[in-house]
Amino acid sequence: MSEAGQSIRGLREQLSNVCSLFTLSMIMSDGRGERQIIELATSSVMSLTSCVPLASLLTMDPRGLRAPDGGPLSWPELTAQLSDLDDVDGPVTGTDYKWARAYALRAVGGHAGHLVVGSDLEPTSDQLLLLQMLAQQTGRALTTSALHRRDRETAGELRTLNSQLAEVNARLAASVADLERSRKVHETLTAVAASGGGEAGITSALHQLTGLRVAAEDPFGNLLAWAGPGRPEPYPRPPARQRAEVLADARRSPRPIRDRDRVIAVAQPRDEVLGVLALVDPTRQAGEHELFALEHGAVVLTMELAHLRSLAETELRLRRDLVDDLLSGTDDESALARSQALGHDLGRPHQVVVVRWPAPPTEDALVRAVEQAVTRVLHTRVLLARKPNSVVLVAPGPEERENNSNRWSRLHKAVGESLRSKVGAIGVGGVCNGPSEVPRSYAEAQRALQVRLGSSSPGGVTTYDNLGIFRLLALGDGDGEVKQFVREWLGPLLDYDSTSRSDLVTTLWQYLECGGNYDATARALLIHRSTLRYRLRRIRELSGLDLGAVDTRLNLHVATRAWQILRGLT
Repeated sequence: MSEAGQSIRGLREQLSNVCSLFTLSMIMSDGRGERQIIELATSSVMSLTSCVPLASLLTMDPRGLRAPDGGPLSWPELTAQLSDLDDVDGPVTGTDYKWARAYALRAVGGHAGHLVVGSDLEPTSDQLLLLQMLAQQTGRALTTSALHRRDRETAGELRTLNSQLAEVNARLAASVADLERSRKVHETLTAVAASGGGEAGITSALHQLTGLRVAAEDPFGNLLAWAGPGRPEPYPRPPARQRAEVLADARRSPRPIRDRDRVIAVAQPRDEVLGVLALVDPTRQAGEHELFALEHGAVVLTMELAHLRSLAETELRLRRDLVDDLLSGTDDESALARSQALGHDLGRPHQVVVVRWPAPPTEDALVRAVEQAVTRVLHTRVLLARKPNSVVLVAPGPEERENNSNRWSRLHKAVGESLRSKVGAIGVGGVCNGPSEVPRSYAEAQRALQVRLGSSSPGGVTTYDNLGIFRLLALGDGDGEVKQFVREWLGPLLDYDSTSRSDLVTTLWQYLECGGNYDATARALLIHRSTLRYRLRRIRELSGLDLGAVDTRLNLHVATRAWQILRGLT
């Protein structure tokens, strides 16, 4: 199964567990006694997680610590540890398990006891969250059970205290209404999560439950979804410092907090805030029911945003893997299938483009600049990979009647504008008609880039198809013929430079690059014209060549350019 399939399967299992937990919560709240509720919670530990129940303790139970089967349990050490924990969660020792923890069963009226679980391996973060939610729901159910128990105890007294009947009935009706509202919140938000309604579905459900306007935002304050009338246009964004302070306060608070005319809750699966869910409440009418709905909405939003992030990271990893395989070599059939799954058509002709820019501001600056330039210039999706000191693109080839060189020049200009530097170089390989030809286009792009970097104008674009005679140099040097050619024409000058620490070969290369123009050559080398004349005279003396002969100049130009390219490859 692919990683994406495993991720979807994991999400389904997580949603199934959450739905089971909500169902269990409703069963617990149907009037059962405290002992029955704790037995339900104990029996659910193994079905929801990889843990096993070890013991339970209800503060109202005079018999004290109980075993998983409900019988009395004599374990003084554990009893003492639970007493020290009081009403908080915490680890316990003295068990046969590598990991063991006591979860406090918090009730509205106070601390209701502990549920102790253990495991040979530390549970996953999802399982820890389920255990915490199970403890919370058990505490709430114990509260409900206590209310029912007190109601039954009070019923006998109400027969003789008719004057208090109306008050008690009102209190019971309020409790039932609160439970019904809680059940409706659970059902509504669970249905949104199960249906994949996303941020829009969550805000719409919360607006329906509370009657207030609802906004879902990313961590920076950008609007993700809005429900209700009066959506602001444009949507206001607070200053970054103020936003950071509000999020810090919200992360520290166990309940939603008020931020001016809004009440907010953060979506954070661990330590990172993925988003914010806000009730717009300028008249301060949000009560416990609205806060309860907001809290549960934030939990569902957390699951949604974490899922979206996981999908994005998976797609990015799959794209990088595909590009790496294409550049190193792969078969057409599998590459086409993988690219189609990622929404990219490798069936059309493509070209490999290598982009290199000296000293970008940050490590990711070149990648971002290239991505922005591709969007502005090519108006299509490309496959991108980061390589040492460069970025590699596998991009669709030009459309009919499109100037191929012009499109890459515009890409170079766009990247330069983004980085505020025009000195970068781009090498473009030949068109490949299938994925299996990508390595060849990649090699051509690298060679074209080296030719560009070895020229007198290293900033710009060089396409392999336009290399002309220099394409011979780009074929490689497997037989040493290029080195032999360079040695044949430049040998005496290379030896002289090596022993005398002079720059005669560089002078000759610049002279030929400038078309034999003395003034342009002297300016490029930052030397006086007379110094240039002296060096050219020494070149003629040492080489015995006539620099004015056309064939000689051509061979020397090719040799010096090859020397530059070979020097860049070493």
